[in-house]
Amino acid sequence: MKELLGLFAQIAISRKGPQDLPASYFLLALTVVGYWVLRYTVSALMPPAEHWRLHLLVEVAFTLVWYAVLLKAVGKPERFIQTVTAIFGSYLMLMPPWIIAVHFWQELPEQHALYAPMAILALAIAIWIIRAESYVLKHALELPILACVILTILQTFTGEMLMRAVSPPPTVTQT
Repeated sequence: MKELLGLFAQIAISRKGPQDLPASYFLLALTVVGYWVLRYTVSALMPPAEHWRLHLLVEVAFTLVWYAVLLKAVGKPERFIQTVTAIFGSYLMLMPPWIIAVHFWQELPEQHALYAPMAILALAIAIWIIRAESYVLKHALELPILACVILTILQTFTGEMLMRAVSPPPTVTQT
């Protein structure tokens, strides 16, 4: 397990790619479940965002579908297992610090001395997530890095729009 987490860390810092992972459905399932459990745990420990369980389920399902469709569209569906394993493996490394940074940034009053540093930290981690995911895509799709960055940002925006579409409207209480 330690070796696997080390490999995911190497993917997250762009020293390894999806081609360095075994093409194993078991490893893919283990990585997706591991990511889900980690995100569930981190989210459960934070003051709850509205509908976070639904968002987590939609996020994982959307990511799997996005890469299946994307790899099929570019004629490389055989790379699905390794690509998605690499994506979720890098998420295992990068999402928890991002969630924590965003949480603390959003909870701090704007006048607090750590408000700007936490916002910058959250932005830096978000940029790193895009960088890591784009690097995985570059190897999986054999496209220029700029195209992979655009696809990664498109996935992020599409996922966010999907989250908003599936979220129940806020409940309004009348007094």
